[in-house]
Amino acid sequence: MDEVLRREVEKWIAEDPDTATQSQLQKLLDGNNESELRSCFSGFLEFGTAGLRGPLGAGPSRMNRAVVTKTAAGIAQYMKKNSLTSVVIGRDARFGSEDFTRDTAEIMQGAGFDVHVMPRPLPTPVLAFAVRELKCDVGIMVTASHNPPQDNGYKVYLGGSVSGIRYEGSQIISPADQEISAEISIVPPLPTLHRKTGWKVVDESVIDSYIARTAHLSERPGTLKVVYTAMHGVGTATLTKVFATAGFPEPILVKEQAQPDPNFPTVSFPNPEEPGAIDLALETAEKVDADLVIANDPDADRCAAAIKDARGKWRMLRGDEVGALLGEYIAQRGVGKDSVMANSIVSSTILSKIAAHYGIQFRETLTGFKWIAKIPKLAYGYEEALGYAVDSDAVNDKDGISAALVLVQLATDLANQNKTIREFLDEMWGRYGFHGTRQISVRTTSVEQINGILKKFREQTPKVIGPFSVEKFDDLERPTDGLPPTNGVRMYLQGGARVIVRPSGTEPKIKCYIEVVIGGDVQKARVDAETTLDLLERELRKLLTA
Repeated sequence: MDEVLRREVEKWIAEDPDTATQSQLQKLLDGNNESELRSCFSGFLEFGTAGLRGPLGAGPSRMNRAVVTKTAAGIAQYMKKNSLTSVVIGRDARFGSEDFTRDTAEIMQGAGFDVHVMPRPLPTPVLAFAVRELKCDVGIMVTASHNPPQDNGYKVYLGGSVSGIRYEGSQIISPADQEISAEISIVPPLPTLHRKTGWKVVDESVIDSYIARTAHLSERPGTLKVVYTAMHGVGTATLTKVFATAGFPEPILVKEQAQPDPNFPTVSFPNPEEPGAIDLALETAEKVDADLVIANDPDADRCAAAIKDARGKWRMLRGDEVGALLGEYIAQRGVGKDSVMANSIVSSTILSKIAAHYGIQFRETLTGFKWIAKIPKLAYGYEEALGYAVDSDAVNDKDGISAALVLVQLATDLANQNKTIREFLDEMWGRYGFHGTRQISVRTTSVEQINGILKKFREQTPKVIGPFSVEKFDDLERPTDGLPPTNGVRMYLQGGARVIVRPSGTEPKIKCYIEVVIGGDVQKARVDAETTLDLLERELRKLLTA
């Protein structure tokens, strides 16, 4: 075995606070398993604007107690350099979350900060709410959101303003991520770090305050039958309390998925966007003749919905459809003077038209809620990946629980007018044109493969995609619309279609977002849009895999 690697592994084992991962590495070392060790030691797990996220395991390239301890110590140094003195830490119910929370709390307490720890596994939006409610400088959420069972992660929030950036309880953006990453890289040996207990456990009154504030978004509770799945995550208890406080009937739970289970036994990927993920919820809805299906992802910051189509068959709404529904409904209910609506560049263009129709300011941001949350006076923001902010003064991040409540209130209001969500959507398509969107995801083996695909688009930009000529090409790394640079390309096609290609921020995937907008008769526009989307998807898949 390479001697440099052996010494690196031995040094890591000596510092690792976890006997389980110590012994895993020692076994690999004793067995001379160089290939597996190189995989575990292929660099420190990258800390970026999405925080940390990766598979559980031993060594610096995996999520484990040593990596979390080092990361917490780096954040502590960043806090000291920016005169930040208080932190609140939350967790989901994934494997390792409790240990990672305790390690983080011990390091923060040892660094002399005012440390608050959530009393049990809770949704990410409750942690984001607690950052502002407790007036903390920093929030840390131990979660891998909708990633597979073998993953865990770490989201970081900042309160108030830091380095001239208005955070107000939102997730970090550059340069905070690079500054924290730099501090992580120079953390002293882990056994020398000062650990301490004695942190405060967050009082139930903070969670009750989130529940009361969220429930207040509903004004006219009804009696619709709503099926709900937490996708084996932590959403059930909080969402059911919110519904009860708002006066709605208890949702009908998908029993197999209602309680936290880090194995996620009934789904391949615990993400409502993935095919098959909400099949059990749809089966339940069929059995009980439900009016609406709501799904959260495991940390409950995303919200999906399903409705009956014109033939009475259940179908999941696209993220852009939910985004448009909530945008139209919030605009109709009225927003404050100077309020702003916003969505990410990969989301549908329909929200800009809704905002214009109601005389509301509109902004477009880079992908990721961390950008949407930086907009002052945000009345409503969304991204197509099932993320919605319907009350940014309370939770300056996406919140799948408040979004669920507002959706149920919308469905209730429509039912009182003898209308359905499907009919409400058709009214919108009639007003703004039918906006058909589709996302293609292609799993990749490396960052190099993703960069190679994007390089090809930049250097050999297609003149046509299918029968449509490419009329305009934007390299998003060299933006001309005032947005910060980001890795991706945008193409506008003949006939009004738009295509965006970019890397996923959380998984080894390249993503492609297609939108077509067709006016006129809604039923014909829907059919024409689906035909065009099918054609463009086939052509783009060829380009993405060539």
